[in-house]
Amino acid sequence: MEKTESVQDFYYHKFNQLPHNFQPSVGHFNVFRLEDCFRPESTPIHYSRREFYKILLIRGRNLYHYADKSIEISGTTLMFFNPQVPYTWEALSEERTGYFCIFTDSFYTERYRGNIGEMPMFTPAGKPAYVLTEEQDRQVSALYDKMLDEMAGDYQYKYDLLQSYTMELIHTALKMQPTQTIYKHADANTRITTVFTELLERQFPIETPVQRFTMRSASDFADQLSMHVNHLNRAVRQTTGMTTSSVIAQRVLNEAKALLKHTDWNISEISYSLGFEEATHFNNFFKKHTQQSPTVFRTV
Repeated sequence: MEKTESVQDFYYHKFNQLPHNFQPSVGHFNVFRLEDCFRPESTPIHYSRREFYKILLIRGRNLYHYADKSIEISGTTLMFFNPQVPYTWEALSEERTGYFCIFTDSFYTERYRGNIGEMPMFTPAGKPAYVLTEEQDRQVSALYDKMLDEMAGDYQYKYDLLQSYTMELIHTALKMQPTQTIYKHADANTRITTVFTELLERQFPIETPVQRFTMRSASDFADQLSMHVNHLNRAVRQTTGMTTSSVIAQRVLNEAKALLKHTDWNISEISYSLGFEEATHFNNFFKKHTQQSPTVFRTV
């Protein structure tokens, strides 16, 4: 079974310590030069899932293993990795220069009502590789340099600006065509998981207190897909490393955080819109996953 790497694991593996201002209960973002992240004593983590998104600009000749795909690319590549899909990469040349940023789901949901996972390069069956020209390399590198400058500064709203730079990276790629010819077709498990994810996302965002999230269980989705729930569960676990129920719960949690931060609805209204019969059930669910009550989270 593949290892899952948390944000904390990432820092201990790369730097042997956490950042001084690291707060695991809130959304996280950071950016790095690739050449600063190689420790001689560290050993690679093979084909692991991460609990965070990653956007990587890397130069040279490299081999990527992503879900059921193996991708060999020479030159400068912009790669998009999501938490649902296992991946790793191997350097096939001596050159190891570039940049990357990492961020969690909640980094976006605390500032943005959309779902970053819906972007084409981040979907489970998406195509994450974009080969850059020299001019595109200069443009994208300039964005990363701006991110590094902001991270080193103390501007009050720097994380809002960093989110904007990250979205600019994403839209730079969206204007291009992904490198199509290097991919195999996704397997059946990935296709099932993609359809399940699309059904889940169609229910969001919750835009009014009277709108209600109704497909809340794995059985609900299996019925909609006309398949046995065990078949759905196996496909989702194989593709994401998570149970179907855990994927649903994580999406509900992300929406709950967005509603708490971006609306003035009371807790009972939010609870109802997310499909909970009682506000106490929502409170228990939220506290289980965040170690905070909804009221405390809203005021932090």
